[in-house]
Amino acid sequence: QVQLVESGGGLVQAGGSLRLSCAASGRVISIASMAWYRQAPGEQRELVALIWGGGITKYADFVKGRFTISGDNAKNTVFLQMNSLKPEDTAVYSCNVRASAGTGYTDYWGQGTQVTVSS
Repeated sequence: QVQLVESGGGLVQAGGSLRLSCAASGRVISIASMAWYRQAPGEQRELVALIWGGGITKYADFVKGRFTISGDNAKNTVFLQMNSLKPEDTAVYSCNVRASAGTGYTDYWGQGTQVTVSS
């Protein structure tokens, strides 16, 4: 199967930056897309940014111009560079990878990493 390991969360002041990373390992035959979602307390999980295998990206309106998603295909790793962070960006950020381990594609999720932005 496929395992995801996230890193890079933490506490930062408003206006600061953080970089999240998520590495997929195990039986990874092909990756269709990699994405970051977030969930704040009492809120539903929401898409932050997504990158398809061909490099096309999609962003939520609330992060456009501040966050950048990128991927390292050779290492099956996705990054989320977060700049100009705001207190409302505080949430648990989770990595999602749609990958094939042999037959068909499955969504895999990381354990989540806490991002806290202080005002």
